[in-house]
Amino acid sequence: MKLCILDRDGVINEDSDKFIKSPEEWVAIPGSLEAIARLNHAGYMVILATNQSGVGRGLFEVSMLNAIHERMNRALAQIGGRIDAIFFCPHALDANCACRKPRPGLLEEIARRFSVDLKGVPSVGDSLRDLQASAAVGALPILVLTGKGEATRSAGELPEGTLIYPDLAAAVRAIVK
Repeated sequence: MKLCILDRDGVINEDSDKFIKSPEEWVAIPGSLEAIARLNHAGYMVILATNQSGVGRGLFEVSMLNAIHERMNRALAQIGGRIDAIFFCPHALDANCACRKPRPGLLEEIARRFSVDLKGVPSVGDSLRDLQASAAVGALPILVLTGKGEATRSAGELPEGTLIYPDLAAAVRAIVK
């Protein structure tokens, strides 16, 4: 099974320091939806792994998160793409949970649910915590420079073997070749 793991905010859609709290605030990064469709057409399952602490902070309910994801899924369907599964951590930072990236719990759950070894699986994010979670399970950390990506690259300390691309479209071109 070919698998690709994606973070959401800053990778697929524009990020906001004030959180994406409604479907109307969800705006795709140019080329990202087409990149996901390209992965799908190349036989990849696309799995979303995203921290959504806005739920734990009381900024929005899980029902609103589902509505945001429904908007994303509808936009993808219009161009022949899909997200095969969505895994999210709803906890705030102070919850000290195992699923909040940079901890690997979310990715370990993906491995369990799909009965796969994540070694070498492309895992795309825009923050250090995305890359650290990927590296912790042996996935291939890929940094995109959208969202918080430029700041992440500038801060250094990337996990060994991290690949860097300008955006999701460029990363997918390299993954699919």
